[in-house]
Amino acid sequence: QVQLVESGGGLVQAGGSLRLSCAASGFTFSSYAMGWFRQAPGKERQFVARISSGGSVTDYADSVKGRFVISRDNAKNTVYLQMDSLKPEDTAVYYCGQQRGVGRKYSPNEYACWGQGTQVTVSP
Repeated sequence: QVQLVESGGGLVQAGGSLRLSCAASGFTFSSYAMGWFRQAPGKERQFVARISSGGSVTDYADSVKGRFVISRDNAKNTVYLQMDSLKPEDTAVYYCGQQRGVGRKYSPNEYACWGQGTQVTVSP
């Protein structure tokens, strides 16, 4: 019953912006921290950003600090990732996940109920 659906990916030139959305259903969205992860071809899934259940605490991978902003709208059961100043190395499939347990967690092994992902491609 738990479902996460990512959207908003696409092709953009370096320096451009995209806004990703993750629509959640099947669970009490406001009770869970949520995370964004990405996976490039041939690489492991990596942490991008995390937001606490209430939205007051956010964390980012060093590679995206200052460029990406994670946010959530609990009334809409949606988490967002605003991506600015995109670089070719940001190219990947982006996934959102539901954090398991309490505390601040950054490993994909600590998240569950992944969506299908949305492709982000940044051209030089």
